[in-house]
Amino acid sequence: MLCAASHRTPLREDHRSPARHSQNGGCSAPPPLPHSPALLLLASDWRGPRRQPISAPDALRGRCRGLAPAAAVRGAAMRGLRRGLSRLGLRLGPWAVPRSLRRALRVAGPWRGQSSAGSVSECGGASMEELLSRSVPLLPPYETKEKAPPPAERRSAEFVRFYRGLEAGPRRAELLGCLARDFGADHGRVAEFSAKVLQAREQEREQGALLQAEDRLRYYLTPRYRALFQHLGRLEGGLRFLMELRGDLVEGLAAKAVDGPHVKEMSGVLKNMLSEWFSTGFLNLERITWQSPCEVLQKISDSEAVHPVRNWVDLKRRVGPYRRCYFFSHCAIPGEPLIILHVALTSDISSSIQSIVKDVKLLETEDADKITTAIFYSISLAQQGLQGVELGNHLIKRVVKELQKDLPQIKAFSSLSPIPGFTKWLLGLLSSQIKELGRNELFTESERQEISEITEDSTTETLKKLLTNSEWVKSETLVKALHSPLMRLCAWYLYGEKHRGYALNPVANFHLQNGAELWRINWMGDTSPRGITASCGMMVNYRYFLEDTASNSAAYLGTKHIKASEQVLSLVSQFQQNSKL
Repeated sequence: MLCAASHRTPLREDHRSPARHSQNGGCSAPPPLPHSPALLLLASDWRGPRRQPISAPDALRGRCRGLAPAAAVRGAAMRGLRRGLSRLGLRLGPWAVPRSLRRALRVAGPWRGQSSAGSVSECGGASMEELLSRSVPLLPPYETKEKAPPPAERRSAEFVRFYRGLEAGPRRAELLGCLARDFGADHGRVAEFSAKVLQAREQEREQGALLQAEDRLRYYLTPRYRALFQHLGRLEGGLRFLMELRGDLVEGLAAKAVDGPHVKEMSGVLKNMLSEWFSTGFLNLERITWQSPCEVLQKISDSEAVHPVRNWVDLKRRVGPYRRCYFFSHCAIPGEPLIILHVALTSDISSSIQSIVKDVKLLETEDADKITTAIFYSISLAQQGLQGVELGNHLIKRVVKELQKDLPQIKAFSSLSPIPGFTKWLLGLLSSQIKELGRNELFTESERQEISEITEDSTTETLKKLLTNSEWVKSETLVKALHSPLMRLCAWYLYGEKHRGYALNPVANFHLQNGAELWRINWMGDTSPRGITASCGMMVNYRYFLEDTASNSAAYLGTKHIKASEQVLSLVSQFQQNSKL
């Protein structure tokens, strides 16, 4: 017996994960959470998605999250002692508190009379430096690198406990900045062995001596924090922690909370390490159905970044008949979605997302004879820490093989993709042309005149205001007038606008790297307010001709050539004839 939709937690009203499915098929409460301090270090199964954590036990709520209950009680007792002394006009300084209680107080939060800035400075001073010095192993001499003993596991666990005890934001950013800046490569040794490599080449020594000099240089180019990441990855729950840590790095770099070449380098080093640990050999392909555990269904809903899930009925459609939902999980983190792909099984290549996510009846069974096409309409990364790790390409290939095995009659594979950034690009062009030329040259004279008659205003500013919201689609005459110019402008944006020689649009770049063909641009393919605002309602099909994907990918990556259909090339030609950049 399944958990009925009416008994599930509403997706948007309450973000906590629903109860797990019990062995007998009913809904039971989640298992009790760990209370042991050692278990709390790395056991993060009870944690929900990063944005909506599952409620923790009472002893762990609030500022005591991450502490054992005993440490929380000690912290509360010390705060009570400070308040009592404060009433007597006395003050107990941190130097009068035992180290174990100082740690509890530091994680629990500032006491009355102490500012939060003081708490940050205490944590960001000697304590943080000492922790990093203990946790980050020294780089042993090259001659003894194979004999150096591994660091104690408790040091790595101490780092995990300390990091998770810090509040997200400035305190974690300070630790990450210190780790990147002070525990990188030894630049002095790098310069020394770079000179020795050059010297060996100039003196034309035997090949063995040159190779050894290069190996020494390579060894000292390794930053010290890489060894810490390696040891963390070997702990139980360590991969999950490293994924979260890199997620903090990505967020911090995007928000400028942490910045600088050292932090960017450390993020790149960790990304490369995660790319090895999350290679396809360690990944499991899992299919989501309505019988899947409730908490997994909740994660699928929370992670949907392309077409948000409205409610449980909407989610049931997306995993029901004529639909497939797959995700990758890691063998060390079973059941945790890493990247998610939604597929619609249809009789032709869809041109509208509304026909997939809205206009669908909850049929009880699907007719395999009606299925000839697979449409990839949403792919979302569920773990921000894996940003830049190549997973999407491998997921699509694995899903294609799975569908060919289950439904061999499927002959066409295509995406139905959004075009994020098109409206922003178009508005930028209109603004620059008005500023430099005083007029709009993206539209022909007859198009400008027709639009002016409809809007009763001949200025380009009026057109810009219309395109910044979704109200213009309510006018059928305006939709018809904008159809031709916007289609050719969109074709040029996808085909002609480049970044370092590759497609400027990130979704286009992703599918073209995979070997897909820029096949069809669809007018009013997404009439939702989000679709109108982001891409003037247009969507695009990237078609996967399986026999050509390898050659298309090689041509795109090697010569930056984009394989496009006749429809797209015709629109590009119209742009070159009628529009001026």
